[in-house]
Amino acid sequence: MTRTYTLKKRAEQQAETRQRIVEAAVELHSSLGPAATTLSMIADRAGVQRHTLYAHFPDERSLAMECSGLVYERDPLPEAAAWRAIADRTERLTAALSAIYAWYERNASLMACVMRDAEYHALTREVIALRVGPVVAGWHDVLGASLNARQRAMLHLALSFFTWRTLVRDGGLTQRAAVRVIVQAIDGTNRT
Repeated sequence: MTRTYTLKKRAEQQAETRQRIVEAAVELHSSLGPAATTLSMIADRAGVQRHTLYAHFPDERSLAMECSGLVYERDPLPEAAAWRAIADRTERLTAALSAIYAWYERNASLMACVMRDAEYHALTREVIALRVGPVVAGWHDVLGASLNARQRAMLHLALSFFTWRTLVRDGGLTQRAAVRVIVQAIDGTNRT
């Protein structure tokens, strides 16, 4: 009985340590970005030694995948399947962009750092491709189905985190106004 209790308690402690490491990494990725975050910084923030960090995560990739998994488990990216049933294109675009832009708002600090780093940091780019790529492909599939080439180009622009940030954070628009402007831009592209 004592041995089972000891093993269970040790397993719980290991799980707590692992969680602290992942939480520390997410915090640093949200403030500094994945490219500037070192394993030593993560270990320090988590209150563990580097060898403890390596015992849980043998390399940066395994830690990055765990971090991104936690982020998307806590606040999943909007899935396109819900929008497929909306027959009216304008309503479908409005519903989708409202959900996507709300997600960007909730995750703005992390997204700004991650998207910036993805431009030059291979591991960040790889993790985004694995975690976000399929979801965004679904967005394009559902939202771009009835669009012409110009409208699809506008949709690509509309789905960008940087477009949301430019319109809402930099431009001062409300979420609703930003969605309205982008939907009008997409719907209006066939008139030129």
